[in-house]
Amino acid sequence: MAALQAAAGQWAAHDPDPATAAQLLDLIAAAPADPAELADSFAGNLAFGTAGLRAAMGPGPNRMNKVVVRRAAAGVAAHLLALAKEPAQPEDAQEGQKDTFDAGSSSASALRYQPRAVVGFDARYNSQAFAQETAAIFTAAGIETFLMPAPLPTPVLAYAVRALDCEAGIMVTASHNPRQDNGYKVYLGGRAVAPEARGVQIVAPHDSLIAGHIDAVANTAELGDTSGIEMASEGWHVLGDALVQGYKTTVATLVDPTAFPARELRIVHTSLHGVGHETALAVLNGAGFTDVHAVAEQSAPAPDFPTVSFPNPEEPGAMDLAFALAEEVGADLVLANDPDADRVAVGALNPATGTWHQLHGDQVGALLGAHIVARGGRAGRAETGATGTPVFANSIVSSRLLGKIAAAAGYGHAHTLTGFKWISRVPALTYGYEEALGYCVAPEVVRDKDGISAGLLVAEMAASLKAVGRTLFDVLDDLALAHGLHASNQISIRVEEISDIHAMMSRLRSQPPAHFDGSAIAELADLATGSIDLPATEAMAYWSDNGTRVIIRPSGTEPKLKCYLEVIIPVTGAEHLGAAHEEAQRALDAVVIDVKAALGLENL
Repeated sequence: MAALQAAAGQWAAHDPDPATAAQLLDLIAAAPADPAELADSFAGNLAFGTAGLRAAMGPGPNRMNKVVVRRAAAGVAAHLLALAKEPAQPEDAQEGQKDTFDAGSSSASALRYQPRAVVGFDARYNSQAFAQETAAIFTAAGIETFLMPAPLPTPVLAYAVRALDCEAGIMVTASHNPRQDNGYKVYLGGRAVAPEARGVQIVAPHDSLIAGHIDAVANTAELGDTSGIEMASEGWHVLGDALVQGYKTTVATLVDPTAFPARELRIVHTSLHGVGHETALAVLNGAGFTDVHAVAEQSAPAPDFPTVSFPNPEEPGAMDLAFALAEEVGADLVLANDPDADRVAVGALNPATGTWHQLHGDQVGALLGAHIVARGGRAGRAETGATGTPVFANSIVSSRLLGKIAAAAGYGHAHTLTGFKWISRVPALTYGYEEALGYCVAPEVVRDKDGISAGLLVAEMAASLKAVGRTLFDVLDDLALAHGLHASNQISIRVEEISDIHAMMSRLRSQPPAHFDGSAIAELADLATGSIDLPATEAMAYWSDNGTRVIIRPSGTEPKLKCYLEVIIPVTGAEHLGAAHEEAQRALDAVVIDVKAALGLENL
């Protein structure tokens, strides 16, 4: 206890933020009676991984705060300068590869080029302060730095990396995490990486190399000391309206008014108290969708997310206000962006039941795939002049239906690991998605998931269908008739101790399940070993004789185990669709029981 209090006292003495310093002093005083929070705050250094940083805000090395952010910014800056001195490392280099960069000499004369970086932020607590300090550190390091003018969506930052030809982009956001969290997302681009990786989130070896630079900066005589990190008082460029307007105009012109001219569609939009409201409405209006009703209670940015318990459109109840407004105004479509607007949830009125229904991410992924096929394989083809065979991609935990849609159209298709840091790297990509409501519909504009451009193309599709008396559900039926009914589900097992996840994964390896829903396991794969097609990742995959697929992996951002299930039910005619849906639900329910049994959680 004495050592913990002494360490915390050092941190408090150096903390540049009076608020977290005061909070830490309170934790020190309370520690003899209640040490848990203080101990967890100093349980280790917040790990810098392929998603950058993300954690609860608060004092100490295991929280998001100014000390941690300053060190992260200094680490990224050192990596950018190292990349500018030497040829960039291959994108496929293995994590843990020896860092051959000399981070000790960063004089301008030694650089092949001056790196450029752009920094964005959302409307969460401390986001703007973290972004401004990052800009000050980058500028002091000799990096030409651009700062976004206001809280803006993550896709605008990802667009800016490419539009400004920057070597790096930083987005301060925790996306759809709870209100107490914040995060630090890193993109690379420009001359730092290969063309297919420009404007994409980092992967190995960049994550481990940045982490090494952060560790070097954090190796100070006293905890929390950032006095060795130089910060400029001025010199960065605050971007004007032109960059943001460029994003809005570019995305709005992704629509094809010649092939899909219909615009008679009443839309309800919610940004869930995030930063997507103004940008999303500007894009929809700019594309000709002017009958848009915003959920007033959720349209203004609010870091406390007052109307939702969890600001994630996947969570039960998150779209209740949007559906209530849709019912009130007689809407045709609901679009819900998460707080940083890189994802979108879609709701539609099911004509069979007369009720509003939130579509699963795999359903929207397939619908967008079908629509992009109807557009010739890519969005904005006329604007970009792109040629070549279109290529679709989705993560391994997403539905296999997109691969069948691509094959039927004569397109290429790839499966990747979970995350757009992998999906966006697929060569010649024209469309990619993952089931967690992430869609990349215009990689040449935003090489990341973008809930605003994806929502726009869903609106274009829905309007064209409405014009001929059809709905999104009709297209889903068409796809089921053509390729079989693909039904998916996800179950999450939240744990108190990370060791519980390790124990369940070990059980899967030592006692593999024999069947799912009575169908024997035909193939299993331990994805931790990697393959010629996929880098190693901690996950187990199973395929049964009847086509059922189950993939189980630990979450990358939360203390839980995630299980992804998919069943495929053959459909011989339209008259059998109802029965196929019932059979799919029965099969998924049965597979859930078998998965829990395989994890030793029969009573959960």
